[in-house]
Amino acid sequence: MNDVPRLSARTLARARQDVEQPGYDRARVTPGIVHLGIGNFHRAHQAVYVDDCLAADPGWGIVGASLRRPDMRDALAPQDGLYTLAVRDGDTTRARIIGSLCEVVYSDKGTAELLTRMCDPAIRIVSLTVTEKGYCRSPATGDLDTAHAGIRADLAAPGTPSTVPGLLAEAFRARRAAGVAPFTVLSCDNLPSNGRTVRRVVAQFAAAREEALAAFIESEVAFPETMVDRIVPATTDDDRAEIAALTGLEDAWPVITEPFSQWVIEDAFSADRPDFAAAGAQMVADVAPFETMKLRMLNGAHSALAYFGQLAGHETVSDAMGDPALARFVAALWDEVMPTLAMGRNELTGYCDALTARFLNPALRHRTAQIAMDGSQKVPQRLLATIADRRGRGLAHTALTRAVGAWIAYVGHAGGKVDDPMADRFTDLAASVLPDMAGFARQMVREKAVFGALAEDIAFADAVAEAVVMLDRKGVSAALAP
Repeated sequence: MNDVPRLSARTLARARQDVEQPGYDRARVTPGIVHLGIGNFHRAHQAVYVDDCLAADPGWGIVGASLRRPDMRDALAPQDGLYTLAVRDGDTTRARIIGSLCEVVYSDKGTAELLTRMCDPAIRIVSLTVTEKGYCRSPATGDLDTAHAGIRADLAAPGTPSTVPGLLAEAFRARRAAGVAPFTVLSCDNLPSNGRTVRRVVAQFAAAREEALAAFIESEVAFPETMVDRIVPATTDDDRAEIAALTGLEDAWPVITEPFSQWVIEDAFSADRPDFAAAGAQMVADVAPFETMKLRMLNGAHSALAYFGQLAGHETVSDAMGDPALARFVAALWDEVMPTLAMGRNELTGYCDALTARFLNPALRHRTAQIAMDGSQKVPQRLLATIADRRGRGLAHTALTRAVGAWIAYVGHAGGKVDDPMADRFTDLAASVLPDMAGFARQMVREKAVFGALAEDIAFADAVAEAVVMLDRKGVSAALAP
């Protein structure tokens, strides 16, 4: 693509005429938000809502923080933070240039530069998409994982933190010492009660440092609940080539997404905020019903499709959902989930219809392997919480149990060597038990860090083991046959 100019502030005017561009003067934009864990989802979701707010108030630009790798900084710095949002629907792709990102911060020398940005009085919101594992919490209890190597290191040297709880606690300590009001912490990750969850781990970290700091965080800092929803697959080289042809500009890291986008936010902030409602977000008093619906129906089905899809050789969600056996299974899964939710049956049925259409969208190419990552962190809230609800009501949970079995079969077929924070533990279990898949399943269910109280339930372990053996012996289609 050497003959195509690179996207930047200087070349923006050379974009094709049908490409939407920022509707505000970027020279007037100043940072008001620091975002931890900048990746494709944030750039396709929250950064777009912020982009829609900047014409009315340019003081809400975003400083993105890349916490683990320099890739995003290296891709976007030559582009002055500009990137392309490509919305795919069937055979149609619409391109838009997003300008809300002011800079991306990364340093292999530590987080001092990031902490400086977080302590700037102009920063009134710190938002996060760091995935479930980024909060260094126990999935089973929700408490801070004090055995986590990063947490131990941050408690030993709290002034040079590397973890999310350590960064937030140190930023609050420094702002408090300087007489600067605290920012709002806005988690946008798929965690149950994400605001309260993040408050809990940050306060627990702070308490291990200084009780007064923990008390300050508990009383003065807002942690609104949120629910986010948009399907955003990983970007490929084919995507980059398509975007260059579509826009007339080379983009090192465009982001691909679907037309649907939803952001539900508890309207409880420490200070002021952008007019998110004007940009299409839903500002509500209680996020919980929306969050639970999305976690259990969309995310639960996504994870199930990912694990069954990996076992059946389906590369993408649309391929998996196009498999009649898996489509029937997802419908059965939703039938089990719906009685655990607060919404009415008609509303939930409409939501299922919309999810089916989204899952079948072939243009997204959302890879099952990507969704299958970090199962130990996702399965508890996406599947096990629903199982616990149904068991408490005396209801069966056959489809949900099969979904858990698909995860364990996926881990077992990989010999435990999966992309997961608990991969070392899974590898040890596999080495000690396999090829006995039933035994492996029972050992996995005994992992309290994932299964909590269910780890003690022999009948549940037997049901999961049966599902795993069926998948191993018969394959996905036959195991899911009516």
